[in-house]
Amino acid sequence: MTSVEAHAAPLDSAFVTGCAAGFGPDQLSGFRIGVTSDRRSADLIDAFERRGATVLHAPTVRMKPAEDDAPIIADTRRVIAARPDVLLATTSYGMRRWFEVADAAGLGEALQRALSVSRILVRGPKARGAVRATGLDDAGMSDEETTASLVDKTIDECPEGATVAVQQHGHADEQQLRRLRDAGMSVLTVSPYTWSTDEDADERITRLIDAVAARQLDAVTFTSAPAVDGLLAAARARGRLDEVLQAFRGDVVAASVGPVTSAPLRDEAIPVLQPDRFRMGALIRLVCEHLEDRATLRVQTLHGAVELRGSTAVVDGAPVRLTPGSVTLFRVLVAAKGAVVSRRALAGALDGDEHTMEVSLSRLRQTLGVPGLVATVVKRGYRLDV
Repeated sequence: MTSVEAHAAPLDSAFVTGCAAGFGPDQLSGFRIGVTSDRRSADLIDAFERRGATVLHAPTVRMKPAEDDAPIIADTRRVIAARPDVLLATTSYGMRRWFEVADAAGLGEALQRALSVSRILVRGPKARGAVRATGLDDAGMSDEETTASLVDKTIDECPEGATVAVQQHGHADEQQLRRLRDAGMSVLTVSPYTWSTDEDADERITRLIDAVAARQLDAVTFTSAPAVDGLLAAARARGRLDEVLQAFRGDVVAASVGPVTSAPLRDEAIPVLQPDRFRMGALIRLVCEHLEDRATLRVQTLHGAVELRGSTAVVDGAPVRLTPGSVTLFRVLVAAKGAVVSRRALAGALDGDEHTMEVSLSRLRQTLGVPGLVATVVKRGYRLDV
């Protein structure tokens, strides 16, 4: 971490809840945000860019239809024959994809009839909407919109010996399937799609990892746990996992849409910014609020108001884009609010020696273009002229 005290209001690992932030075309000006999602990534990117942010998009996991529909069709036939007592619907895309394959195989009507006598429980509102789009209706939703919570509800409300069909989301959740079987239930599964992590084939992922490791991003958003796993696996493959983990534990905010997505981040002791409503809109609002209000450093100087917004310094209303090294130095100086920062401390923030620091400080002064703003304190160090 370059400087703990230079990072405004560090997060703890508990849930962080924010209120809605107002829209402004320059609300995120100066900030850089990484987006790791594949599906609906355009919504995130557009929301951040309309507010002035620079976005780096690198899908670390992709949702894709199963390469061969034969296993889905075979599983569908088993579900139809079993006429399950309970159906667990976990994702909207999975339900839609399942019925598309069933319809193409001439099994759509038979599947709909078989499930019409099932007690359908859904993980969240999107899955509920997909169930209703098939002409069916659900009997309830999980309390926490997670698969574990959905299984809790099933075990609590359904009798031992029940036949349960589970529409899986990208991969088999063996732990939850085992819980159902241990409760005495017969379990059928269908997997309409899979997750793909082609981390070695996409140069965008390399750029994202490099930017996180260099702390050139202010936040990275995650909308699925596999996206987290994909990024960490790609970082490990490139020999940069430790750098990425330290960046997320320090200057780069990891923003997650909900507790399932947050779990692999917390497993790595990474603080998580997470809304209390597990929705894309809530995630966008919370990221905007955090960056605008908590990640913006401000100080009043004799040369006017100074702000550091991501990689942009604003001096008396005039924005200036800074290099990564200049950002690091300026962050420490602004956070000190006029107190003297020693040469050694500034060099340490850059992970370099004092000569390297002096060169970077000279470049910072030239870029700011405000003589006297960064003042030299003889034999002690530097400070802002407040």
